Amino acid sequence: MSTTDATARVTVKSPDQMQDLGRRLATLLRPGDLVLLTGELGAGKTTLTRGLGEGLGVRGAVTSPTFVIARVHPSLTGGPPLVHVDAYRLGGGLDEMEDLDLDVSLPESVVVVEWGDGKVEELSDDRLHVVIGRAVGADAPGGPEGAPEADVDDVREVTVTGLGPRWSGAGLPALETC
Repeated sequence: MSTTDATARVTVKSPDQMQDLGRRLATLLRPGDLVLLTGELGAGKTTLTRGLGEGLGVRGAVTSPTFVIARVHPSLTGGPPLVHVDAYRLGGGLDEMEDLDLDVSLPESVVVVEWGDGKVEELSDDRLHVVIGRAVGADAPGGPEGAPEADVDDVREVTVTGLGPRWSGAGLPALETC
């Protein structure tokens, strides 16, 4: 697997900004893209995916697929469908996920996998890895000094890394400027 220098780091201060980041990221996606989302419970993975769905112009409300494992959202605009997978309850690797036929869906879809680390990397050498971390404490980046605790709790540090030649020159650093 080859890696690129395609990395962006974004401070997100609210769920609305997380959704907006998803919309902006969607402009860089194309059929065949695999996106892995990593972050603790409540970090904003589904909120980011909701923005991806809006940006891709897909049908249906993007909600957490935790209990159904995967949802397919067809495009309303002629673009790729969004396949949204939540691998949280799946303990095994790709073998356990074979029933989802992600390898069949991937070429014509954008496949987003929450909790996919160690489970779906084999699907593609070219993938986007999005890590969402909570900024902690009053010194959280973007959190004003003396900000109410609820405001600080919403601050996230998002690192978007493109792995493989697909992401070389794909415009990820532009995500940092909005």
